[in-house]
Amino acid sequence: MKTRIKWMQDVSFNGLSETGHEVTLDGPKELGGRDLGMRPMEMILIGMGGCTSFDVVTILKKSRQNVTECIAEIDATRADEVPKVFTSIHIRFLIKGINLQKKVVERAIELSAKKYCSASIMLSKSVEITHDFVITEE
Repeated sequence: MKTRIKWMQDVSFNGLSETGHEVTLDGPKELGGRDLGMRPMEMILIGMGGCTSFDVVTILKKSRQNVTECIAEIDATRADEVPKVFTSIHIRFLIKGINLQKKVVERAIELSAKKYCSASIMLSKSVEITHDFVITEE
């Protein structure tokens, strides 16, 4: 996997993925940015959230669960001092569907966290990651 990050100006960068997708990264105004894009640490959380959500939805569908919506709300805490690494991450899955089975949803989240989601597994080596979920009937 390859990516390319190009400095645009000030603290603004353009990220180009190997698959041709682009994203703008920028810093806050107080650090010389113009607030034109996401912060790099936000991108890490979004990447992890996308990775685990992909797994959960795929596992639920393969388990013949009638899932109609999956939202991952992520709340992370960072260290106060530099380097301001993540110290904890909590993921709440809001799962909507028809006749969803609690144990199947729970197992899908567990499989993602412990077996399939590369991003979560990598981050869990240095950050405490917790999960919970809410099921809503469609």
